[in-house]
Amino acid sequence: MRRFLVALVALTLAATLFSNGSGFAADSPLVYQGNDGIGSGKHIVFLAGDHEYRSEEALPALARILAKRHGFKCTVLFNIDPETGYITPGNNNMPHTDAVNSADLLVFGLRFQNFPAEQMQPIADYIKRGGPVVGTRTSTHAFKIPAKSPFAKFDFQYKGEEMKGGFGRQVLGETWAGHYGRNHVMSTRLEIVPENAEHPVLRGVENPWVEAGGYWTDPEANSVVLANAQPLQGMTQDSPIADDKKPCPGAWVRTYKGENGSEGRVFTTTYCASEDIRNDGFRRMMINGCLWALGMEDAITGELNTDFVGPYDPSTFSFGGYRKAVKPQELAGWDSPIMPARDEDAASEAKPVAKKKKNAAE
Repeated sequence: MRRFLVALVALTLAATLFSNGSGFAADSPLVYQGNDGIGSGKHIVFLAGDHEYRSEEALPALARILAKRHGFKCTVLFNIDPETGYITPGNNNMPHTDAVNSADLLVFGLRFQNFPAEQMQPIADYIKRGGPVVGTRTSTHAFKIPAKSPFAKFDFQYKGEEMKGGFGRQVLGETWAGHYGRNHVMSTRLEIVPENAEHPVLRGVENPWVEAGGYWTDPEANSVVLANAQPLQGMTQDSPIADDKKPCPGAWVRTYKGENGSEGRVFTTTYCASEDIRNDGFRRMMINGCLWALGMEDAITGELNTDFVGPYDPSTFSFGGYRKAVKPQELAGWDSPIMPARDEDAASEAKPVAKKKKNAAE
């Protein structure tokens, strides 16, 4: 009888933990666990937290490819509403950053974040040790942190000489410098720099084109520009060049130094919006960039499988245009859609809940 009761308690606990159907507790981070492959034994952590470009869609899609196709363990962290548990892009709250402590690579998809100290500390420690980094789109201005904060030097406008320009300038190679082409009117062709065409990140990359408009950039001097961004006057790959906009760097590699003098490899691109990774050439560049940052350039071939894993139906990026009432565990497994569709009632579910709690507090 005693054994029966113990077993019953264990089953009840398991049912509670896994009742969401995702295979992990509701408050656990989203993890894609690869098996065999070139990435076996390595851990990549993705930080998805921007307001506009839908990193909460693009980064899980890339994580699935690296996990399923190539054997990496990939953890994806999101901005989360602490009351509802829903993904809420741009809200300065990202649970489970302790996962960064075991990361071999950190992939940034952040914008203007100011995390609580306990969430920011693992990221700061990672940069301090000179860990490899991949930075996408708005991560040039990943952090917006008050001067009184102990993490102020990560701010995109930091003026101190020890980290001028903050995380963006000193790690990724550039901070926020301004738009260079109108979103949803002007797409961007990434033109491979001929003298760097043999770089490992560019192996197998053909005709990279992205739907996001341009950013102006002038990367740090030790950056090696792999592709220049040429704004186009239209939203198709064959659109004419925007005559008034010369190309500027759109993807580059560099290294930065941790506080102990160790060097970390960095791949940076000012693209990687939700719709950008539908382009085969750009998606391959992203996967190659992750491998190069990890020091795995010998494993990069033009034949690496970079096909999507499971359904990928990206939102058209916009401020506030994220899919509402979605929890990270709904993206678990290889076959769940990124992102799940919502009817009008489900999509509005988060707003009344938040409003009700706010009124109760008043």
